[in-house]
Parts: sequence; structure tokens; C-alpha cells
Amino acid sequence: MSEESLTDTDGFFSRSSKGPLEVYNMKNVRRGLALIFNYEEFDPDLKMNPRFGSETDCKNLKRSLKGLGFEVNVFTNLRQEVLKETISKTAKDDHSNADCLLVVFMSHGHGGHVYTYDGELAIKDITDKFRGTKCKSLAGKPKIFIFQACRGSEHDQPVDSANTEVNIIEAGSINTFPAGSDFIMCYSVAKGFFSFRSTVNGSWYIQDLCKLLEKYGDSLEFTQLLTLVNRDVATRDGRMRINHDYVKTKQMPCFASMLTKNLYFHPKK
Repeated sequence: MSEESLTDTDGFFSRSSKGPLEVYNMKNVRRGLALIFNYEEFDPDLKMNPRFGSETDCKNLKRSLKGLGFEVNVFTNLRQEVLKETISKTAKDDHSNADCLLVVFMSHGHGGHVYTYDGELAIKDITDKFRGTKCKSLAGKPKIFIFQACRGSEHDQPVDSANTEVNIIEAGSINTFPAGSDFIMCYSVAKGFFSFRSTVNGSWYIQDLCKLLEKYGDSLEFTQLLTLVNRDVATRDGRMRINHDYVKTKQMPCFASMLTKNLYFHPKK
């Protein structure tokens, strides 16, 4: 598909630059809702393994998010119809006195889909409910989505360490924003790959995310904290049986930011 061309002959299109990134307003009455959708068991017809250890992830997330001031609601093993109703109701709620919204989804998955108790669901069907045109009380506010799920069956392999620089491109503020702005999508693993979970201690990604939220969550800019999570998960080593042999495997989380400002969870006074 080719790019769509736009003309500016009448001065219809304009752009303004305000310099360095601004900071999201986090001084509302409430921090906001944190919804945790935790899937440990599935309909037998799906023939999917139980997700032992996910309860530990859930407890750790509740503690970490409450510590940042979120109102945490946990939902376990919801059927798809009930999940959709819960998402739709939340999108229709009034969030005008809240700083942001945070949603965590922990389940099996593949590609751009995750599993509810009784079937698969496109991630887009979850996030689209909160676009600025559909959930106006969250327009211009951060909408954080965290997915702990496999995104494929590939296993990442270890390589010799090398110095790598990551460049962050800052986008200037503009007067109006796309309906899909102010989202940040956080994934336990890159697309196409397998995500690790201990049946005792919980998933690698949620373990490290919670540890760093509790250490730096109220002081460090959120995308910088996520980069630390990426680093810590990437240094972990796992072993998987592949073709009758045990091989060392790795995991690389990632995040996609549509944020337009810096995001901090400073303590409320």
C-alpha cells in the first residue's frame, strides 16, 4: 500500500513545536483504575495448559500498583463475553478526575491475540475501546496496557554481549492529537517469541516489572523504567527442551509508545 499524499496549498495543515517534552498532568484527585485480567485456567475444549504461577504475578502486581496509588481491580478466568462487558463498562465510566488508566492482561497468546477462558481475542479489540473518540474522559491522558503472554513459539537465543545504543526520538506537542495517541503498549516478549513463567515465582517479566515499580516507580520516567525492565529480563537465562536437547534460551520484552509527554507517578500530596 502506498502512502497517501496530502497537499498544503491552502495552509490547511499546520504544525507547532513547543520544544522539549512536557509532562502529563498527574495531579488529579485519583491516580486511576488498574484492571488486572488474570487467566490461570481455560475451558477444556481449548486444550490449553494451566498457567501455574500467575497467581503470584497477580499478588505482586496488586502490591506494586497500589503502592503507586492505583485503585486495583482483579478479574480471574473471565469468559470472553464478560471480559468484553467489563472493558466496555470501564470505557464508558467517567475518568475525568483520574490521572490515567492501566490494564494488565495475563494469559496465553500468539501474535496480536490473547486468550480468554473460552476463546481467543484480538488485542486491538481491548485497546480500541479507549481511543479518544470513544472514551473522551481519558482523551489526552496516559492509557497503559501490559500484556504478559506468549506472542509466538520461537525461542530467543543468547549471543555475545555488545555495546548497543538506544536512541529515543522526542515528538513535539501539537494542538490536536490522533484518537490513538497517549497509549503505551508493554509486552513481556517481542512478537513471534515465547514468554517464560515460573510455576512458583511467576513470569520473568512481571517479576522484574514489579521489582522496578517498587524501587523506581514513583521517581523514574515510565519509559525509562520499562527500558530497565527490558534490560533485567534480557539478562535472565532459561533452558528449554528442543528436539530432545536442553538449550539455553533468552527473552526480550518490548514496548511501543504512543505517548506525547513524559510520564511520572510521583506520590500524591
